[in-house]
Amino acid sequence: MSAFLAALVPVILITALGRFLGWRKTLPDDGWRAVERLAYVVLLPALIIRALANAPFEEAPWALMAVLIGAQCLLGAVGILARVWPGIRRPEIGTIIQSNVRWNTFVALSIGSALFGEEGLALVSIAAAAMIPTANILSVTALTAHAERDGLPKRNPVTELARNPLIIACLIGGALAAFDIAIPELLELTIDLLGQGTIALGLLAAGAGMDIAALGGAGVKTVTWSMVRLVGLPLIAIAGALLLGVTGIPLAIAVISASVPTATSSYILARQLGGDAPLAANLIAMQTVLSMVTMPLIWFACLSLGLF
Repeated sequence: MSAFLAALVPVILITALGRFLGWRKTLPDDGWRAVERLAYVVLLPALIIRALANAPFEEAPWALMAVLIGAQCLLGAVGILARVWPGIRRPEIGTIIQSNVRWNTFVALSIGSALFGEEGLALVSIAAAAMIPTANILSVTALTAHAERDGLPKRNPVTELARNPLIIACLIGGALAAFDIAIPELLELTIDLLGQGTIALGLLAAGAGMDIAALGGAGVKTVTWSMVRLVGLPLIAIAGALLLGVTGIPLAIAVISASVPTATSSYILARQLGGDAPLAANLIAMQTVLSMVTMPLIWFACLSLGLF
């Protein structure tokens, strides 16, 4: 438990620093969005390529990927039940489904690498290869299916995946490992340098972009669905892992990947595809705060049960 807290506290501090810097307007809002874009398009792919290229591909835990994809699909289906909520609008349903299936990659990478080093980093990258495509397909489908406005841009989930830099990085890194192709030393050093700033910049940008004011407008609906996401996804993942025989560090990575809050990019996609953007902002802020409590509790429960 102490090791997990030691890995989580720096995440909290860096995210809080990002919120403070955002509040002080150290960078304009457009500047923070540019930083987040840089981390997403260049730095994080570099980190993933290096992690996967150095991972023993023949031992890649395909069961871990199946567990996380299954958990996302099941919790996405649970989000459909939001339609029974009194007075709920269609865009809110799509936004809740998106919140249920997205995850904060930067937080998972930070905790996974802090706890398990290069192996943890590689396994979280493998989890990303499974969860990112699933999250994109389910989110785009749910938001567009529940949008009420005409004239919205049409998004093809397959096209979105084909040009997603993280998916491309997963394919490159996986191919290098599968064919046992070593990255030239100078190139690996370059990629390593790029990757070193990834997690810190991603967390700073996430903190700067978090709308604390949204917490003031959060009601029972936001709290309820935030808890469904923060508790439901890891519980489903744990059940699936036990069913498929996933144990040890892969099980720990499944718990970490499933218990992090939803992605900050949820707000942008909800706004673009006719979802409820204010609700998305509320869910992001609420989950980011609540996860600082739920994540240690879930980890402690797993330790108490001797799962890893």
